[in-house]
Amino acid sequence: METATLTVRGMTCMGCVNSVTKLLKAAPGVTDARVTLEPPKAIINYDAAKTNPAQLKQAIEDAGYEAA
Repeated sequence: METATLTVRGMTCMGCVNSVTKLLKAAPGVTDARVTLEPPKAIINYDAAKTNPAQLKQAIEDAGYEAA
C-alpha cells in the first residue's frame, strides 16, 4: 500500500468534504481516504498496482475541485 497527500482547494463545507471522500473511496485501488476542510487536504491509501496520485488528482479535478 502507498499513501498520497493532496491539497484540495475549492471545498467550502462538510458537504464538499463528504463528496471528495466518497469519490476517492470509490476510485479503483483506494483502500482509505481521509479528507479535511482545514487544512484542505486528502490523505489517500491506495494500491499502486491499480491507481496512482495523478489519477486520484484527476478524479478530484473532474469533480470540480483543484488538487495539487
